Formats: sequence, C-alpha cells, structure tokens
Amino acid sequence: MFGLSGTAPFGLSGTGSSDYREPKSCANRRNCCASGPLNYPNKESYGFLLTSLRLCTGGGSAPPATGSSTCLDDLPLTHVTLVWREGIREEWLRFGKPVDERIVDRRTRIESYAPGQLFALVRWAANDHGTVRSTLDIVRAVGRNEAYTTVPQIDPGGELLLSVRGWTRVRRVLALIDAVEAAATDPCEAAPDYWRHVHNRLAAGLPPRAHAPGRHRAWLRRRKLWP
Repeated sequence: MFGLSGTAPFGLSGTGSSDYREPKSCANRRNCCASGPLNYPNKESYGFLLTSLRLCTGGGSAPPATGSSTCLDDLPLTHVTLVWREGIREEWLRFGKPVDERIVDRRTRIESYAPGQLFALVRWAANDHGTVRSTLDIVRAVGRNEAYTTVPQIDPGGELLLSVRGWTRVRRVLALIDAVEAAATDPCEAAPDYWRHVHNRLAAGLPPRAHAPGRHRAWLRRRKLWP
C-alpha cells in the first residue's frame, strides 16, 4: 500500500503566494472548458446531449479503433464527471483518451474510459477567501471483478496510482507530466508503476526519479506478452 500525500494550507486570493489564480490558464489542459459554445445555439441540448464519440475498443490505454472486437456496451466503463465554472470550480483531464463522451449541460460533461486506460483528473475550487481545493489523481480504469478505490466524481472508482493535494504538489506533478511528454512519451502509455513511484516519493518528501525511456520500452514489451 502507498500512503496519501498531505494537504497544503490555503492561500489568500490576490496575494503573491496564493494559488487562487493558478488554474485559470488553459495551458496543457486537455479539457480546459466544460463544453464551450457547443450547446449555446441549441436550446434542446441544454439538459442532455450525446456526442458522436461512440466507438468500439479492444481495451488497453490506447484510443479505441472502430471495428475492434469489443463494443462499449460490453465493457464496464469508468465515468468521470467534469464541471467548469471559471474561477470557482475548474476540473479537467490533464491526459486521457476517453472512449465515450456525454455533454450534460453548458458546464458539465461526462467522459468514459475502458478498463486499463489511464487518465489524470485535476480538481480545483475557490471562494472569496482563496483556494479551498487543489487535487490531482492519476487513475487506471478497472475491469469487472477488479478491486478499486472510490474517488470523487469517478464512477464507480478506479485503481488510484497517484493522489496529491495542494497546488504546490499538483503543479509539481503537472511538471513531471510535461517532462514525460517532452521525452516523446504519451503519459497515457506510461507504466502504472512509474506513477506509483512518483506518489510514494512525494509522500515521503523525496524527489521522484525522471521517467526513463529505457524502462518505458521495457514496459511496452512486457505489456505485449499479456494475454
């Protein structure tokens, strides 16, 4: 088992040390707004809208390909609810390749992941006094009969690989994800053990090791041997 990291103290909005304004930049966010203007011209879609992203998948963390052997209706999908109210409640996926997506309203969407897929969920909220929540969770979607951890806004839950609290630690993990991408590696394809390592090192107050391309190649080869 690996322990959960601590919580950083709240900052005061408008000060130099505050993290209140940090999430307002959309840099490196896969979903930095809930639904944009997608629903605005269509009043009938305000309460419920299905997107065209309805695919079949053969599993794994790669995006599904149409025509694969297993369809979504046959898979135990993991659903992630995202809400975007700028400056108040901002939630997005730093990385992840959903196999299905549903727009609930102008501020809320639900993304679905097949068993084995990895995704990184960032949640931030603030009030008039400053930041009240800054979290980042990296989760592996689980299959039937697999054990899982319950995580807010993730239904039913997933294998929790990394969980940090406080904007300082969230920002540090975001920088590590940027470094993985800078090394031409898709974070969705990184070994789950690497994210567990990052979690444990941060929880112990130690610097995580850099993501090694050689270890990543070994992980990809090992994954090919799975049935």
